[in-house]
Amino acid sequence: MLSSLLTSSKPGLKMRGGAATSFARAYLTTKAASSSLSSSWSASGALRKPMVLGIRREDKNRWERRVALTPAHVKKLIKETGARILVQPSNTRIFNNASFEKAGATIEEDLAKADAILGIKEVPIAKLIPEKTYVIFSHTHKGQSYNMPSLRAFLDNKIRLIDYELMLDPRTDKRLVLFGRYAGYAGMIDGLHGLGQRLLALGYNSPFIHMGQAHVYPNLECVNTKLRHVGNIIADQGLPEAFAPMIFTFTGSGNVAQGARAIFDKLPHENITVDDLPLIFKDRYNERYKNRLLALQVNAEDYLERIGGGKYSREEYRQHPERYRSVFAQKIAPYTTMLVNGIYWESKYPRLMSTADLAAIQGQRELKNRMLAIADISCDIGGSLEFMSHASTIDSPFFYVDARDGLVEHKDVEKPGVQINSIDNLPTELPFEASQHFGDSLYPFAKALATGELDHPVLSRAIICQDGSLTKQHEHLKKSLTNSQGIRVVDNRRKSVLLAGSGMVSQPLVDYLASTKDTDITIASNDLDEARRLAHQFPNTQAARLDVMDAVSLDKLIKESDVVVSLVPAHLHPQIASAAIRRQKHMVTASYLSPEMQRLDASAKDASVTIINEIGLDPGIDHCSAMKIIDEEHARGGKIKSFISWCGGLTAPENSDNQLGYKFSWSPRGVLTAGLNSAKYKINGQLRQIPAGKLFAHKFGNVPLYPGFAFEGLANRDSLQYADIYGLDLNNMDTMFRGTLRYSGYSDILDCLLRLGFLSLEPGTAVDAASAATFLQQILGVRSGASAETVAQRLSERLGVQPSSPLIGRLMLAFEEFGMLSFTSTATSASRLIAPTVLDAMAKVLQNSLKFRANERDLVCMSHEFGVESADGKSYDVRCSSLTVYGDAKTGETAMARTVGIPAAIATRLLLKGAVKSRGVIRPTIPEVYEPLIEELELRGVVFNESSKSGVHNSLQRRMSWA
Repeated sequence: MLSSLLTSSKPGLKMRGGAATSFARAYLTTKAASSSLSSSWSASGALRKPMVLGIRREDKNRWERRVALTPAHVKKLIKETGARILVQPSNTRIFNNASFEKAGATIEEDLAKADAILGIKEVPIAKLIPEKTYVIFSHTHKGQSYNMPSLRAFLDNKIRLIDYELMLDPRTDKRLVLFGRYAGYAGMIDGLHGLGQRLLALGYNSPFIHMGQAHVYPNLECVNTKLRHVGNIIADQGLPEAFAPMIFTFTGSGNVAQGARAIFDKLPHENITVDDLPLIFKDRYNERYKNRLLALQVNAEDYLERIGGGKYSREEYRQHPERYRSVFAQKIAPYTTMLVNGIYWESKYPRLMSTADLAAIQGQRELKNRMLAIADISCDIGGSLEFMSHASTIDSPFFYVDARDGLVEHKDVEKPGVQINSIDNLPTELPFEASQHFGDSLYPFAKALATGELDHPVLSRAIICQDGSLTKQHEHLKKSLTNSQGIRVVDNRRKSVLLAGSGMVSQPLVDYLASTKDTDITIASNDLDEARRLAHQFPNTQAARLDVMDAVSLDKLIKESDVVVSLVPAHLHPQIASAAIRRQKHMVTASYLSPEMQRLDASAKDASVTIINEIGLDPGIDHCSAMKIIDEEHARGGKIKSFISWCGGLTAPENSDNQLGYKFSWSPRGVLTAGLNSAKYKINGQLRQIPAGKLFAHKFGNVPLYPGFAFEGLANRDSLQYADIYGLDLNNMDTMFRGTLRYSGYSDILDCLLRLGFLSLEPGTAVDAASAATFLQQILGVRSGASAETVAQRLSERLGVQPSSPLIGRLMLAFEEFGMLSFTSTATSASRLIAPTVLDAMAKVLQNSLKFRANERDLVCMSHEFGVESADGKSYDVRCSSLTVYGDAKTGETAMARTVGIPAAIATRLLLKGAVKSRGVIRPTIPEVYEPLIEELELRGVVFNESSKSGVHNSLQRRMSWA
């Protein structure tokens, strides 16, 4: 049966007579020349029953709304071939499920019944169905290292892989199935949108401010309407005179460039040549340039110069590109307002512009209004434009490069720098027409798949592998498969780790990693002295300066490492992660998984990179211990009915000698900002929510974990999301709660600081105070040298309580301990207090005043409690897992540093060993991470104690009163 042939990837089909398209006719005329290929499809020639084709749901990222065949194509295909079409349901696809059903397709989640499966982007390895035919853009035929695991999966699963990029016209070798000009269309639209934003940031209104990004327009007709509107404004009201003439320079001549010009040409413009530039610029205030744009289409001969002199020769340039250099920066860029880059580039060719070229232009004051923006539609990272460091995204389409004093990359539209738009999936911004165009070009081959007409060279040459083997023309990929695991092979050489950050928890991490002789560590920090002090302890460790915003130096540090560990402030993690993905390097961080990091999941998977987040204490080993018990209970058939988790980094009781009962073993800023979060949880069947800024006021006054400790607690962020993360059914749970432990009285003081304004992160609240006492006076609005009575009175007024209230007394004692009262002996006489926000200033005050003194120690307490119903529903058990770790007063190593640094170090070692196979942005909630991590922690004295009790009455859920 033909169906079985397709399904098992075994060759053996012949084309029916009478080709339906020019490509099929081309096949008939070239059959003799391609007999070696078509013979792989030979069969008896008898008609077979129609195939079952599947159309998969795109899932690479949330913007991918394209589809290989539209409902119109599906309807036509069913009518002409009788094929059955299965379509995976999708709520994001540009064509809804109903439109495919109306066309005659069957909406089906499971495509296992399909003989051939059509898609657009790469398929996650876990979702591949063995022994099928897949037709996609696989991005494997060039031996791309980041997709070699995918190719290996295709082989292991005996899948026939047909790649759109290899569907070539047998007469010309030109691609037949592609998105054509749609990248150019979207890139130009986004470029105009970005230019409008940039001009406005520079203080100039322009017609381009009315342009939106391409994805906001339902179709190209709407785009054309908007372009006519913008064009009319240009003609009637003109362009900003300070930027006249506005010259758009286009490079390239292929589909990308043609698409960009098709959009641009709808605006009022005049075509010019390179030779016209000096005269135009000399006459730049001519009225004729006020109401029109200038379009400069440049070819290679316009910007390439023969190094030894002589004329440009296209043939010579292709054979000996080293004989030429680019003079684009000197000859064209100084006149250009926006560069629309669409050239094809390889490393053997000279760059269009170097970073030094950009620096030279940006350093000339008279050129401040030139090279404002670049629409790099070709998106060659570090390619024809050396300073183009990464692909941007539809969510964040623009970044800015200022090369005047080193290379500074940022996303502030108001700061200096050339605006760069480098989105790498532009056609999906115009999913409707892009899918129609793509489906038109694919249709003849989809029809061939549906009817078994598979022996023409277009399909034959597009097969990369089948039946577990590479096809003859792709056997060269064996070397790539052997040498690549999707990331550089490091097992047989010294390993290198980049530690970004040298703060409070770095020491145990470096101790752990440096103990292995085959690992070199680079500690990169903005505090080079601190990094050096840490690095000098070990022979295989060095220090380096870190500027996360310096893309070039960051890239160099990451390039030379195998794994990156990021311990910088959490908001900087995405910058480092993006650079790590570009360099195909794994990464570890202890911080919470932010939405910005989660958005990198698809690109990390594409690059076969693992980014382990939440691998510290909480979050971190709390996940590991929780998942161990959850997986054990699920394996027994048990049902988790409640989950309560408490964790706190605390001061040892004997050292909790201040009004907060707290000293800082990690970032004070992190402690303070955590209290500003909102929280969601479920308790005794009720969903509850605490608004942002109200956490301290909604404390849990008594958390009876241990009789000897007076604990209170705070809800920790969104507990509900962890039901899904942990694989729990929230709807069938009574309780889902995660909380933070503190000693009694902590929340009252922090709530007062919040209400008084000491925890403000509002923009424009930068602090410049002579001392901590001056800072307090500024916030409370009292004069310098105010008496205790005056300060207490102001506190009572601001808080709405009596001056004699015990709360005011405690607060005054707290301010005294913080060194913020000028009339006390403990007033801080340190240097000037400077901070970007009030909260940052308060964090500095606390860091200076609430340090651990010599021979003091901290404490980490963690407790999980699970309510478990048996598989038969007849019994209820309470399983507990607890952890108590004290710091070492003699060595000064804190429990916090140990329980954050060591887990991160263990995860780093697992990645270096290749022990983690999962790819993308992950947490330590999978056995391949948490099992070896728990085992290694136990060897280092970090041990969870587990116990069980029978009956719900024994649960913490029943023993405490919930606020």
